[in-house]
Amino acid sequence: MDEKEIISRAKQYVAEEKDESFRKEVEELLAKNDLAELEDRFYQSLEFGTGGLRGVMGGGTNRMNTLNVSKATQGLCNYIIKAFPKEAAEGKLSACIAYDSRRNHDKFSDITARVFAGNGIKAYLFTGMRPTPELSFAIRYFGAKTGVVVTASHNPPKYNGYKAYWDDGAQVVEPHDKGIIDEVNAVTEVKTVTREEGIKSGKIVLVDKEVDEKFQEMIKNNLYRPELIKEKASSVKVVYTPLHGTGAMHVEKVLGDLGLNVITVPEQREGDGDFPTVEKPNPEEAPALKMAVELAKKEKADVVMATDPDADRFGTAFPDKDGNYVLVSGNQMGALLADYVLLSKKEFNKMPKNPMLIRSIVTSPFVDAIAANYGVSLEEVLTGFKWIAYLERECEKTGEKNYAFGLEESYGYLVETEVRDKDGVSAAAMCAEMTLYWASQGKSLLEHLNDLYKKYGYFEDRSISKYFEGVTGPKIMGGIMTKLREEGLKTLGGKKVLKIRDIQQSVEFDPANPGAKTSLPWPKSNVLQFFLEGGTIVSARPSGTEPKIKFYINSRVPVSAATDDALAAARKEAATLCDNISTEIKAILDAAK
Repeated sequence: MDEKEIISRAKQYVAEEKDESFRKEVEELLAKNDLAELEDRFYQSLEFGTGGLRGVMGGGTNRMNTLNVSKATQGLCNYIIKAFPKEAAEGKLSACIAYDSRRNHDKFSDITARVFAGNGIKAYLFTGMRPTPELSFAIRYFGAKTGVVVTASHNPPKYNGYKAYWDDGAQVVEPHDKGIIDEVNAVTEVKTVTREEGIKSGKIVLVDKEVDEKFQEMIKNNLYRPELIKEKASSVKVVYTPLHGTGAMHVEKVLGDLGLNVITVPEQREGDGDFPTVEKPNPEEAPALKMAVELAKKEKADVVMATDPDADRFGTAFPDKDGNYVLVSGNQMGALLADYVLLSKKEFNKMPKNPMLIRSIVTSPFVDAIAANYGVSLEEVLTGFKWIAYLERECEKTGEKNYAFGLEESYGYLVETEVRDKDGVSAAAMCAEMTLYWASQGKSLLEHLNDLYKKYGYFEDRSISKYFEGVTGPKIMGGIMTKLREEGLKTLGGKKVLKIRDIQQSVEFDPANPGAKTSLPWPKSNVLQFFLEGGTIVSARPSGTEPKIKFYINSRVPVSAATDDALAAARKEAATLCDNISTEIKAILDAAK
């Protein structure tokens, strides 16, 4: 894009943007003739992807701002009106809107509600920040046809985002995602009302306590052992951090109602979009839990719990025998929860007919063995919890299979069916009950995790990410994937590649016989997976929300006997294998230009 076009786009944005702060940013850049910054803000338009919007906040077409949010909402309105013509004609369309603690949440949620109202769609707008899973619950509770949550999940503070939901409470998937994108791209006029007009007409309805109480009640009703909790809860001390996000309200209330002693990290309790105590509010990363672990050591807590800013992700740490807190990975907690939920469903005769456990393709196959042990079928879906919810909905239509549990390696779990997205609040409650249950059996969760390894084999997981920022970033990441596709990989970590799964091409094949390809059942996605001898899987995937490419290593090493020594030997073998694979992957990334 040349200088003239960049300047033209910037001036057009200034003419259209009604928010003074965003508009002023661009006006000042034009006045300084800062072409480098203007190019970054205007070389492309922030794309409304299959999940919505996400980007750095600021003025510009390539930024999160009120103009882009208003256009996205108008496109969503246009699609909803066409998708539900009867309800539209009768004036019965409605939408739910929630937001987390990120900066500009008030502006983005407000313009979203006003555009819905301007299009004759009733907007149920939360009066304060709420978790993403509560937004999903609210859509189903009110019978709304769509919903929006303003969040950038666990991204750094400069980001915000906008996730669109369908009438089942799940994020939009095909064909609706592409239909909405087409409508967003076609927007030429945004219909809106003032907040006062919307409230007065009844098209903007402020909600809070009514939904909060129903959401909390649902979480408690999905627990299995209320008597055990009542008897033992006072003996468990929990240190919790919401990482400056939305989780404190519900996690403190639900766990408190159960009788648990919850100590929230005071410096991280209140919502704050600057996330002043962490570099990134991501419970997947150890630095984010540093303050919680330090407080847990001081309080001699039994468990550390953390949720990300919109409280859909859930992280934990538990003390070992020496009092050192061990961070539990998403795959490990997923295995523990899967085992506990299926064990409990079976014990209390709550296992549905033809039960299925759903995991993403980059989640460890650890849970596959656990599901098989309980007679539960295993279903794989693409990365993104929306695909777990999609399969759940499709199976409800046919009645062939029924949801039992779902998880993603990125700290996402869903233990109930009333929400159709990952739910960190419910996961916290279930984890608390699970901790009490295994304590009543004389085991800590870490000890039980080792028992699972001895039974099913030792699984170790690594992830390697590299950021490629700026204009050239997408091209570099595309080049990495193209090279891997064209040249393939014959070995990794000294292990032979037995199968390659190319989801962009919808095929999988043996690289020794590439002509014999098997088709895959999922929508196309830019993911490559390499299946190695011995059961290890290596996956490559550019992020859909950040300028980075990510590799996942899911290794499996058999444990020769149900002993601590055999487990230690398997750990050592897995660590060496993962180290070797990691070295090769880093070389691939370092060579990318």
